[in-house]
Amino acid sequence: METVAILVDGAFYRKQAPLLFGKKEPEDRADELVKYCNRHLEERGNYNKLYRIFYYDCRPSEKKFIHPLTGNPVDLGKSEMHDWMTRFLGELSNKRKVALRLGETLESEVGYLLKPTVVKKLCKKKMKFSQVKEGDFYLDIKQKGVDMRIGLDIASLAFKRLVSQVVLIAGDSDFVPAAKHARREGIDFVLDPLHRDIRPSLNEHIDGLSCRTGLPGQNQRDKLSVEYLGYDEDGDE
Repeated sequence: METVAILVDGAFYRKQAPLLFGKKEPEDRADELVKYCNRHLEERGNYNKLYRIFYYDCRPSEKKFIHPLTGNPVDLGKSEMHDWMTRFLGELSNKRKVALRLGETLESEVGYLLKPTVVKKLCKKKMKFSQVKEGDFYLDIKQKGVDMRIGLDIASLAFKRLVSQVVLIAGDSDFVPAAKHARREGIDFVLDPLHRDIRPSLNEHIDGLSCRTGLPGQNQRDKLSVEYLGYDEDGDE
């Protein structure tokens, strides 16, 4: 039986979960996250022991600014996103064996950017700027300290030998040095990219890939198409 720590890159999970499981209320999303993590304890019909679920994210931004296209004022502190995120983090904090690791939002870099697919169309002259709509922008929020906290926790878990396996739910991020350290300490390091592709070179730094296709009691698609995940053929959103 393995003792398993599950580390979740929160921003990544929140982005992918609606694509995999549909949009949900914050309380339901928190329940879903815990259920999904617990599925990683299944191994050959047995259940491994959960050490803890570590969830890494930032509190919602409260910045006020002007939308670059419409010129309308935007107050993120009064947005639906702020309310959803506040309830979501509050619900997670009450879950047994879930630890929140919160970084900071870089308020100076919060703003709207054009979606990559729109930029590509504009550059290829397949679209005129006069055709750009408000929905062609997305909110870009930079986080500070999240990756560092993930790395420190992996190193601490490995150095103190608190677990025998680490499962990291994340995308293509800068976790390689921490993964190397954990493996040198004899920790089984598993990456769950939630059906996102990772660079082939990353495989040499992990002990395995493991994506759970759904939640107990739900029918999920085992193979997710590029279109279903919301990316074009070049991998852009």
